[in-house]
Amino acid sequence: MSFAEKITGLLARPNQAEQMGGIDAPWYMKYAGRLLGIVGAFFCILFGLWNVVGILLLNVSCLISGIIQMVVGFVVMALEAPCCFFCIEYVSDISNKVDARPLWNRAAFYCAIAIPPIILCPGLGSIFACGLVFGTGVIYGLMGLGKKASREDMAAAATSPTQMPPDGGQMQMGTDQHITLMEDPDVWRPT
Repeated sequence: MSFAEKITGLLARPNQAEQMGGIDAPWYMKYAGRLLGIVGAFFCILFGLWNVVGILLLNVSCLISGIIQMVVGFVVMALEAPCCFFCIEYVSDISNKVDARPLWNRAAFYCAIAIPPIILCPGLGSIFACGLVFGTGVIYGLMGLGKKASREDMAAAATSPTQMPPDGGQMQMGTDQHITLMEDPDVWRPT
């Protein structure tokens, strides 16, 4: 495989549904997650370096926060844009394994790793940079939830059973409530 094919393959990943856990998410959500992750990782590294300079003020918690924040930035950058680490071969393998996992795993991981730097040194740099990584986790969490159900499916789920048989069999659904929910326009208007 040539270098150009490798770079093209790495950059084309957001459109591949099997790499995103098989979720049929909109294209803009996939690209928004990748882009916000890359930007957040860059700012984590930048502001993590700024927090490390906090050792000059004898603030050890900001030093530890800055180190953790830079590690968070490198981890998110490696997972979202492995083309930045094309010299390290196993980064692409790790990123492919993470892409094969369900999206809620990535969302929980990003949200969890974004919190410790903010707790250790609650400065503007930590809040902004780690907030972008946290936002990336939120976007992946929304993609993991999937699409909204159709109107008919939501209305069927909203109807309450009118009768429960004593033998524990199938519930009988009332038709009058379904007619009210679907055909009465006054139900849908705000009061």
